[in-house]
Amino acid sequence: MAEPTRTAVAVRYAPQEEGVPRITAKGRGAIAEQIVRVAVENGIPVRRDPDLTGLLAQLDRQSPIPVAAFAAMAEILALLYRANQREADAEGRR
Repeated sequence: MAEPTRTAVAVRYAPQEEGVPRITAKGRGAIAEQIVRVAVENGIPVRRDPDLTGLLAQLDRQSPIPVAAFAAMAEILALLYRANQREADAEGRR
């Protein structure tokens, strides 16, 4: 049985500019691998969520996140805010 093709979706959230998260990149196979690699290389957190990825992959680039995905996105954003706060706290102790 063949391994399923990897899918990746990149999301940008700039509340001061756009108000809602938007799709910035998406791809399958080699493109998905590149999206993940670029994110990791730039210290951008990566989360594996096949259901959310499947929903977001159906959207066009620059599309706002649909209301159905807000709960999952809110959870991800909360994780990012906590990680950013820990990083800022660590910087302050140096």
